[in-house]
Amino acid sequence: MARAPVKDALSRPITAGGFVDGAPVVFSDITHAAGLDRFRNKSGTPEKTTILETPGSGAALLDYDNDGWLDIYLVNGSTFLALQGKEAAPRAMLLHNNHDGTFSDVTEKAGVANQRWGFGVAVGDYDNDGWPDMYVSNYGKNRLYHNNHDGTFTDIADKAGVALGGWSTGATWGDFDHDGLLDLFVPGYVKFDADNPPISGKGGLPPGFCQFRGIEVMCGPRGLPGEGDHLFRNNGDGTFTDVSEKAGVSDPKGYYGLASVFVDVDDDGWLDLLVANDSVPKYLYRNKHDGIFEDVSYLSGFALNDEGRAQASMGIAVGDYNRDGKVDFYVTNFSDDYNTLYRNEGEASFSDVSFQGGVANLTIPFLGWGTGFLDYDNDGLPDVFVANGHVYPGVDRQDWGTTWAQRPLLLRNLNGVKFEEVPPATNSGLADVVCARGAAFGDLFNDGHIDVVLNVMDGPPVLLRNVVKNSNHWLTLKLVGGPKSPRDAIGTKVFVTTGNVRQRADVFSGGSYASTSDPRVHFGLGVAEKVDKVEILWPSGAKQEVRVPAVDQILTVVEGKGIVAP
Repeated sequence: MARAPVKDALSRPITAGGFVDGAPVVFSDITHAAGLDRFRNKSGTPEKTTILETPGSGAALLDYDNDGWLDIYLVNGSTFLALQGKEAAPRAMLLHNNHDGTFSDVTEKAGVANQRWGFGVAVGDYDNDGWPDMYVSNYGKNRLYHNNHDGTFTDIADKAGVALGGWSTGATWGDFDHDGLLDLFVPGYVKFDADNPPISGKGGLPPGFCQFRGIEVMCGPRGLPGEGDHLFRNNGDGTFTDVSEKAGVSDPKGYYGLASVFVDVDDDGWLDLLVANDSVPKYLYRNKHDGIFEDVSYLSGFALNDEGRAQASMGIAVGDYNRDGKVDFYVTNFSDDYNTLYRNEGEASFSDVSFQGGVANLTIPFLGWGTGFLDYDNDGLPDVFVANGHVYPGVDRQDWGTTWAQRPLLLRNLNGVKFEEVPPATNSGLADVVCARGAAFGDLFNDGHIDVVLNVMDGPPVLLRNVVKNSNHWLTLKLVGGPKSPRDAIGTKVFVTTGNVRQRADVFSGGSYASTSDPRVHFGLGVAEKVDKVEILWPSGAKQEVRVPAVDQILTVVEGKGIVAP
């Protein structure tokens, strides 16, 4: 519904204003210094006359060469001329971390340019060889880049049976059937014919059908047929079997999927599945332990908001924000609507606590995409970061209080109950006004602070370095699964206790919007100078306690063995 414009003191729309002189700087934009601005995202034309041009692309943080430092993969879009073979296709980019604050373009050597109309990237070690592989979802065929352990990748999607076609979005890896092998879920968005794009008054769409607040805009997703979703079971021999229908997750309703994540929502030891859908209800599938999922979307309270409305959802953040040991979710939505905070009440039941949590009204003018829980100040409470940007360039010509390019939002967790906006310091990273899409989170500099990478529509990416200065402590764990768990430990839950505070973190692939974050789990410890207990629940079902010798470090833990030398 249309809402009154929100402006700042200088009469700028709040989405591109509200900057605070002298506020503490949390993130510094080091995109140029780090060498990331050699990448340029391309997504159709600036006018965005079709829906294919508007969702944009994700990003991934992964240590592709196992040197202990996170590298960056940026997915790229394309153009209609490139699809027709009339111009060179835009290229994705793999950036190697040089350990000195800079990154080098290694795309050519690695063989991961994609050169298709790319949307998402999900990272997972599907063959348990200890090296991360990448699934890139496209409009058209997808790619499964197998890591060859020598800085190169080979696309084996066709051979593996996961290439699909159509329009795929934010995928996720997870071992849903407990065989120690990562399976793959791939949501689909809309059925789109690039040669006959939907236009008001043509092909069955009535004149004036594609409007937003009375102005003509690109058509979709409403009114267009949705693309189905796919679940691929890992056969253990480099191939996969499509079990979507048998498992009950094929999306016969044709909902418009954008993001997905495997995570154990009811703590029964089996991974459940969440899907963020655009303009229609969200999915929550509960794992029944027999290869089949039960659709509990409505029953759980996750399908709709507390007004009983479907929202246009883009991204999902996963984390235990109130430290009750259960995993909660933050979902980004369209402008003129609020982003939704879902508190886990146990037994796969969720409450929309967005208004009591202080995250609702603030987010209404913004159009949210990539998102994550991250403890930016290491105080032991997970905060929320949101990447924002509109889908209709025409909003800049209207007085609606929203803009095409938008600043990101950082919401500070005050007490596990409420959040407040962290003031965007003038000229800092939080004052970057860009049309952001994918967001990936991780400690790029191994300094105990979580940084952010944004993939930005039609421009260079943004690298936000966390420059918070305080005396809080932290702990980061890299987990390595044993023979009955996925080697990269996806699906693992970790509980860290300091004094009377117990925190939870999950290892997952995907989520955010079409992006994958640091696979290591990071805990802010506040003033605690020692960790009393670390409990690890591995995907195999094994439980393990490890003793942490000291805080403020990155440790590697191997299932059944404990802490090993890095």
